[in-house]
Amino acid sequence: MRGKVMVSFPAALKKMTFVERPNRFILHCYNQETEEIEKVHLADPGRLIELLVEGAVIYVLPSMNPNRKTKWTAVYVESNGLLVSINTTYPNKLVELMLKEAMIEELSTYHWVKSEYTYGSSRWDFLLKDIKGNQLLLEVKSVTLASNGIGMFPDAVTKRGSKHVQELTAIAREGIIKTAILFVVQREDVEIVTGAAAIDPVFAKSLEEAAHAGVQLLSYTCILSEQGIALGHAVPVDPFLKL
Repeated sequence: MRGKVMVSFPAALKKMTFVERPNRFILHCYNQETEEIEKVHLADPGRLIELLVEGAVIYVLPSMNPNRKTKWTAVYVESNGLLVSINTTYPNKLVELMLKEAMIEELSTYHWVKSEYTYGSSRWDFLLKDIKGNQLLLEVKSVTLASNGIGMFPDAVTKRGSKHVQELTAIAREGIIKTAILFVVQREDVEIVTGAAAIDPVFAKSLEEAAHAGVQLLSYTCILSEQGIALGHAVPVDPFLKL
């Protein structure tokens, strides 16, 4: 049932060729039809250096806003014949949809209350509540980095990500509100998820402490197609995995 629920794209995707990334949120891609270099918006602040290699095929979506400076938005990159999502907007929309329909098995006893919920000093992706009134704060992290079936987060040092995990750990220890982290793997070739200790040891250590404190760690792959993004299957999260 999960794979049948999809966040569809509003228009057909177009293939372009990656040329360069002048800054975090812009790609320059070659449009074979026009023989021009197009400016493409990138809604993923990660490094993505393993994916954004010269000549890589980028799947882009035309902007629905005629007044936007960039006419295109990057959705996928093709890596060794595999589609990898480089757009965090659509997976997050998908998670919200699944939560509203109580279709994420591990969280099915909860119902969606609010997105972008402020608690403490941070804003969290989702607030959930069960029939007894117990609340749960859920933070979503997108995984694009993988090697030999192991998905790793983050792909660049993230002080904000570490702060989020540490705050969720402190909230879990208070015992008033439950907390969880959902890693959305934006590719289909991952069998387990862990912290990328070689890239960000602080985040990896924070994730270990979160597990000890009872923060629920979940992960799901995505099913990627040119029509849209669907939630795939659950994969385990092992913050103690030594690579």
